Amino acid sequence: MAETDKDDLISLIQDDEGKTEIPDELPLLPVRDVVIFTDMLLPLFIGREKSVTAMEAAVENDKLLFLATQKDPTIENPDPDEIYLVGTVGRILRMLKLPDGRLKALVQGISKARIVKYTQKKNTYRVKIELIEEQAAGEVSLESEALMRNVREQCEKILALRGEMTGEVGSILDNIVDPGKLADLVASNLRLKTEDAQILLELTDSIQRLNKINEFLSKEVELSAVQAKIQSDVRDEISKSQRDYYLREQVRAIHKELGESDEKTHEFEDYTKRIKQAKMPKDAENEALKQLKRLQLMHTDSSEASISRTYLDWLVEMPWSKSSKDYINIKNAQIILDKEHYGLSKIKDRILEYLSVRKLNPKMKGPILCFIGPPGVGKTSLGQAIAKSMKRKFVRISLGGLRDEAEIRGHRRTYIGALPGRIIQGLKQCGTNNPVFMMDEIDKIGSDYRGDPSSALLEVLDPEQNVAFSDHYLNLSFDLSKVMFILTANLTDTIPSALMDRMEIISIPGYTEEEKRIIAEKYLLPRQIRENGLQTSKSLAISQNAMDEIITGYTSEAGLRNLERELGTICRKVARRKAEGDKKPVTITRTNLEKYLGVTKFIPEMDQEESQIGLATGLAWTQVGGEVLYVEASLLPGKGELIITGQLGEVMQESARAALSYARANMSTFHVDKDFFENRDIHIHVPAGAIPKDGPSAGIAMATALISAMTGAPINKYVAMTGEITLRGRVLPIGGLKEKALGALRAGIRTIIIPEKNKKDLSEIPKNVKKKISFIPVKQMDKVLSIALEEIKKKSRTKKTGKKKK
Repeated sequence: MAETDKDDLISLIQDDEGKTEIPDELPLLPVRDVVIFTDMLLPLFIGREKSVTAMEAAVENDKLLFLATQKDPTIENPDPDEIYLVGTVGRILRMLKLPDGRLKALVQGISKARIVKYTQKKNTYRVKIELIEEQAAGEVSLESEALMRNVREQCEKILALRGEMTGEVGSILDNIVDPGKLADLVASNLRLKTEDAQILLELTDSIQRLNKINEFLSKEVELSAVQAKIQSDVRDEISKSQRDYYLREQVRAIHKELGESDEKTHEFEDYTKRIKQAKMPKDAENEALKQLKRLQLMHTDSSEASISRTYLDWLVEMPWSKSSKDYINIKNAQIILDKEHYGLSKIKDRILEYLSVRKLNPKMKGPILCFIGPPGVGKTSLGQAIAKSMKRKFVRISLGGLRDEAEIRGHRRTYIGALPGRIIQGLKQCGTNNPVFMMDEIDKIGSDYRGDPSSALLEVLDPEQNVAFSDHYLNLSFDLSKVMFILTANLTDTIPSALMDRMEIISIPGYTEEEKRIIAEKYLLPRQIRENGLQTSKSLAISQNAMDEIITGYTSEAGLRNLERELGTICRKVARRKAEGDKKPVTITRTNLEKYLGVTKFIPEMDQEESQIGLATGLAWTQVGGEVLYVEASLLPGKGELIITGQLGEVMQESARAALSYARANMSTFHVDKDFFENRDIHIHVPAGAIPKDGPSAGIAMATALISAMTGAPINKYVAMTGEITLRGRVLPIGGLKEKALGALRAGIRTIIIPEKNKKDLSEIPKNVKKKISFIPVKQMDKVLSIALEEIKKKSRTKKTGKKKK
């Protein structure tokens, strides 16, 4: 094998003196990837058997041999027709045998020659040659002088662009006056393809060779100039980060050539794969690919790369096309709802209706359900049961106290630490695009300078718009039409009307005492027994009387949370006894209940009060359920002014004024003097003073309390009333009758006066409540007074003494 290192090529200009006599038959040494010119020095490594034999033969015969170039450098043992005929006679200047058997030699070109025929082909090639004489250029012509000068200048330009130009090189070029030698010198140092170099070697006319060399030099000058300009521009414009990127790309290219893969390439391939697997819409996929290309150009550790990486992670992890298959079995759904919740038949029927329609028409736009009710009645768990019955994922977010619109729509990516809104976060968390999505406490959303979140929810909850919901962070449309949204609230008063218009309101009232007892025995107590490690229900039993006492004496709520806490307290105390070694079953009765829960916390309010003058019992509907509301009226010495206290809102204050106007307009009916208020002030107070109150339904209670104070007739403490009053004494309808009835039952009320127009709502009142409370519909205020006042004194009261007139 004869190999060359092109970087080690050296040219040497020999004098014409002492020319060597060359025989016409020489050993042949085929060389690869290089063409040898006259006077050129060439270092060689020889390893092929025939080549080693040829070298050894040459050493024995004046150290001369013929060097010709292989046409295909990949062939290990070339045939004669695979070797160029024109080559160069060379002399071995130096030769060294290496330990591995190869030879290292330095050879100098002497003269061009051509193979006439092969005389030996077995152990080594020997060839008969004829020397190729240069065509004499004669006297140096203007053309040849111009060509030589041009070649010199071109060489100097190339060397200058490469930064290799020295005075010694320039002197050597100037001292060469023979066109052929100049051509051979330049050709031996040009980076020519083997085919081009062979063409030059075979040209015998020195002027032709110079012309050809000039062409190659012109091209090389242009390439060197462009390369130098590129390098100059890069040096001037490249920043430190770009320089680092350039170096990293070189390293990446090296790794690629070695069959290795760097971390950045792996990241790019991983993101590309995940983008395809995400099955995004076309616009989302285009944006993801665009961001990926940007990421490739960034420094790995830069802040911009981190932002792009986070954004890509959100895009590929969003459930663009991942849906859980609906499994709707109406009977199975009924079983799940009944198992999870007791009662609530009306709500369950509405849910089953929705599931039925969904089964018949899977493409229907689902309604936005809103569960309204006091805390602890099972609003959230109803949503979970719906998801369970449909075998969908369940997502819950709390909107209580939310004031920033960006919590719904997300933050712009330009902000540090930006994230999508809670809607998108919830969908990513569950991994499907059709979950049951519950938004808790929608009535407690606020608004400030950061925007109004309720306005942002309009797009989310509108079936016509949420097909293309746009989150500020993603800045892409996401289809929310497959999501089943369920909202919860305690009251409707604070929900904006535009938002209310998009929802179907389903009221979930509080539970009666009987319902609470059944739920506690079937659901709450077994759960607390398990959670507190009592293992079996035999460890603890609570009698029905004791359970009723816990419900009425230790809790006062519409829901069940405090009831479950009290049951948990009992279970923990029993668990402690078991842990201390007492293995006897425990039975809780009304007698030993105080031992476990302490003294009674709540006494029915009617047991604390007596029938009094000027004290009426109204009913209120709050976010925690129905409650009794006491209205006090007192007469004070004064000038007929109306004093209102108790943090009453504008509506309640107007109700108080309307009640006073009604009372003053009907003074004769109540046998009260016309000048009764000339020296008296009226004070109306609604405890507790620390709690703000508002609403029109306390109008008849205020009028009753005021007229009781005027006439001196006490008000029956077991009678409660609700309704709005007009100046002519009409009783107007109210809302929340069922919740108010349950609150009245807890307080020990026996009779409730309601507006005539609310008579239709009695069908929603549980039967056991109707058994314990008498509901009396009325149209006019005089009927209210005849029921509520125990006695209207027939005696009129004078403005000074209040005695009967003579």
